[in-house]
Amino acid sequence: MGGIGHSLWGVLVLGVVLLGQATSRAEALAPAVVSHCVLEGTVDAGSSAFLIDCVRRAQEAGHQALLIRIDTPGGELESTRDIVRAFLGARVPVLVWVGPSGARAGSAGVFITLASHLAAMAPGTNIGAAHPIVGLSGQDPEVAGGKEMARKIENDAVAFVEAIARQRGRNVEWAISAVKQSESIPAEKALELHVIEHVASTREALLEWADGRSVTVADKSVKLRTANAQLVELAPSFSQRLLHALAQPAVVYILFLLSGLGIAVELTHPGLFAPGLLGVVCLVLALLASSVLPVRTGAIVLLLLGVALLVAELFVTSGLLGAAGLGLLVLGGVFLMDRFDPRWFLDSPLRVPLRTMLPTAVFVAGAAVYLAFRAAETRRKPQLAGDMGLVGEVGHALDNVSPSGGEVFVHGERWSAVSSTPLLPGTRVVVRRVEGLTLFVDEVKA
Repeated sequence: MGGIGHSLWGVLVLGVVLLGQATSRAEALAPAVVSHCVLEGTVDAGSSAFLIDCVRRAQEAGHQALLIRIDTPGGELESTRDIVRAFLGARVPVLVWVGPSGARAGSAGVFITLASHLAAMAPGTNIGAAHPIVGLSGQDPEVAGGKEMARKIENDAVAFVEAIARQRGRNVEWAISAVKQSESIPAEKALELHVIEHVASTREALLEWADGRSVTVADKSVKLRTANAQLVELAPSFSQRLLHALAQPAVVYILFLLSGLGIAVELTHPGLFAPGLLGVVCLVLALLASSVLPVRTGAIVLLLLGVALLVAELFVTSGLLGAAGLGLLVLGGVFLMDRFDPRWFLDSPLRVPLRTMLPTAVFVAGAAVYLAFRAAETRRKPQLAGDMGLVGEVGHALDNVSPSGGEVFVHGERWSAVSSTPLLPGTRVVVRRVEGLTLFVDEVKA
């Protein structure tokens, strides 16, 4: 019996081992799953929230890696720090690909790329120019904010990028020069200087190259299995997409003008409701966008004052107020973005394009002129409301109408009426004048 029992135990153990091996072999043969998301445009509160959410979703899904395609001119420093913090603390390998050809990882994009576990670039792309903004106006921090402010901002950015490069084992000297000297290099040079690990023309080529390589994730070595991986696209939520879309100077400019115009139309034409509602919605969206962009309060005042002058033109029709309002709309657009804000790292100035500003300002001014024209036409028309609105209206007698009184039906209502000549019921009458609640009527001659 003892021999039979040992034999049964041996068979059971052998079965468990074989089952485990079969399971491992099946897992090895199953295609890997890699999360994929895209960062395009500026780095702002919306795109930051999206990338951090991508890291969380890839971790929770247990995917092999998270692949992020990047094409950005840079953006807000605090949002960049949030993304870097998420990458450095990720429990899933983060792969960054700057692509396709013609894309860039500018300014804040440098910090994000360096924070990844593996970084690659497509041929014809570039990375660099991470100096604290050559201002949003194109000015150097030393010129715009003074030497002490410039030194403080630069030292902070240098320490930040150096810490990232050291933790990921990348070229620290180049990372520092990208901040101090705004150095920018193409993909092939970045590979040569060990700023990135690979040059790949496509995402699939990057995943094929990364297969079998080991990266350190949460202090543990992880071997990537990304060959022929299934890409799962991660899309931003509505709020993240909205925040990112609003973080555009041109959008903020248009929203403030529409909000001012809508509210002004509602105040001058009470009861329309739609313009007032549109104005309030645009104002809320404009204020929301202002929270993620370096917007000047003084410029907003200029824009609203410009709209106010255009509305005043509706009543004065002098031409001067309209011209002054149009000028203020353009001036407010020029100064809308803060000339120097240390929170933003961009490789090109952030401003309202003239191709957006001028047509929008002219459109708003044209709308004001149209409203002024319509208001003048309305004032020339006879009054159609109140007592005067009844004069000339035609109705019919409900009973005998005489100088002593009677009743008529006019404008859908019953009225007391008098007539200088007696009128029979059903006679068509026309209102000549109104005194209180009594109509003075005459018979309509055929």
